[in-house]
Amino acid sequence: MDGAAANGNPTPPAVVVVMGVSGSGKTTVASLLAGRLGWEFEDGDDFHPAANVEKMQAGTPLTDEDRRPWLAAIAAWIDRVRAEGRHGVVTCSALKRDYRDILVGDRPDVRLVYLKGDRALIGRRMAARHGHFMPTSLLDSQFRTLQEPAAEESPLVVSVGATPQAIVAEIAAALTGQTVRGA
Repeated sequence: MDGAAANGNPTPPAVVVVMGVSGSGKTTVASLLAGRLGWEFEDGDDFHPAANVEKMQAGTPLTDEDRRPWLAAIAAWIDRVRAEGRHGVVTCSALKRDYRDILVGDRPDVRLVYLKGDRALIGRRMAARHGHFMPTSLLDSQFRTLQEPAAEESPLVVSVGATPQAIVAEIAAALTGQTVRGA
């Protein structure tokens, strides 16, 4: 199928990967989106090995080597969802193109949603949240590492400046071909 249903609306993807730097609202937006669509939700942070969490809690940025098993675990979840004919939403910072190639790659039914925001806004949000293992001190490292998705990755780029409900409404409308109604 070419990605469009008979009625002209896009065929929803099997899996949506919600990406962005820490503090961009990935977990909030992705969980609300999954609820709105009636899809499964997984927080990509839950796939991190304990050693990665310990490094981040200590304020040490992860290396590409550290991220490999984490990305492989998320990709395995994506493949299980697809193979079983289910739908899911998963979060992952997916800061580099190489990382997104592992997660999306040649999977035409996996869609990337990039939550885009500036350093000041996201820094304020990170400073206000409690109980997360990612310290605000690593935000600059995240922005240095970030390679924004290119057009050929077909990302859905959404500003994080709106409320989570408005962001979810925008994403859901784009995925299903509906008009955005009041969030």
